[in-house]
Amino acid sequence: MKNILVSVFFLSAIPFSSPQQGISKLATKPATVAGNIFIITIDGFRWQEIFNGADSILINDEIFTPDTGYIKMLYWDNNAATRRKKLMPFFWNILAAKGQLYGNRAFDNKINTANIYTISYPGYSEMFTGTTDMNISSNEKIKNPNTNILEYLDSKSSFKGKVAAFTSWDVFPYIFNEDRNSFVINSGYSPMIDTVNSIQQQIINRVQEDAVYEKAATRFDELTFLTAKEYIRKHQPRVMFLGLGETDEMAHQKRYDLYLDQANKVDKMIAELWHYVQTTDGYKNNTTFIITTDHGRGKKSGRWTSHGEFIAGSSQTWLAVIGPGIKPIGEIKEGQQLYQQQLAQTIAHLLGEEFEADNIAPAISLR
Repeated sequence: MKNILVSVFFLSAIPFSSPQQGISKLATKPATVAGNIFIITIDGFRWQEIFNGADSILINDEIFTPDTGYIKMLYWDNNAATRRKKLMPFFWNILAAKGQLYGNRAFDNKINTANIYTISYPGYSEMFTGTTDMNISSNEKIKNPNTNILEYLDSKSSFKGKVAAFTSWDVFPYIFNEDRNSFVINSGYSPMIDTVNSIQQQIINRVQEDAVYEKAATRFDELTFLTAKEYIRKHQPRVMFLGLGETDEMAHQKRYDLYLDQANKVDKMIAELWHYVQTTDGYKNNTTFIITTDHGRGKKSGRWTSHGEFIAGSSQTWLAVIGPGIKPIGEIKEGQQLYQQQLAQTIAHLLGEEFEADNIAPAISLR
């Protein structure tokens, strides 16, 4: 067992290697169209930490942070601009320089969920279907009747077999209605069964099965990331969703220290993924990242751990975009109101497609 754990941590330290056969070059498209798109979500991660770093009130609250000194050493600074770079270095050193960030409410730049429930299933459903469904009001494992953008793209000949989703939360097969579609979905602690023989994936599967004794609804994000990384290396999908969930889990456990630590780890995962696409033929200068969250959470001490329709701040989200055709203007400081349901059509437009579905919200006009 010890050898298995050592092996998986060794794998996590190995950077992506370019596939022996590069991805086929796509036909020339307008600069605003990407050949590939990666959608990444950080579950329940607040806009406050994205734009201001560690919260000055919460980081000093001993109830939520058992080791205040350790957390302060890593993530605290009196200056918010320095603080946010400590917490999310990729976001503020790379993404802010080459992409766009929306949702800093200090500048009246707002993104909200359109659904009133402000919990995960309704949030992800809104995000991927482009509409709100009042019947989707809980996190219960019910099959989503609404068409999502991933299955829509997978129905197109140019994307068939090139769409995949890897998620920590085990409810996504229901959100995407797995029984109705054929694109790859790997969620929770389900082993990844691949047609391509991979020793690395066999090790990951074995760790999931043998080394994780108490399997919760949310898989460790590192295992989700490793599984996605191996699939990308082997299959080079054009559309990939990576749904990470431990930030929300740490918040519900009232552990602000672990919430910040996990956000910092996720930032590193995104940085590694970006480095890979920028050094791999077919992905390089041809891939857009959309990074966002499914809902906000409470604003104050004692409320930040939760979210829902009766908790102020729960509908407040954020968005980051980087890729070809995205102007490098960084943090958007102009007043505007956007909604999460606009993301589905935005994903389609970035790929030069039109998501044809009922009651679809219009795409976001990126700057």
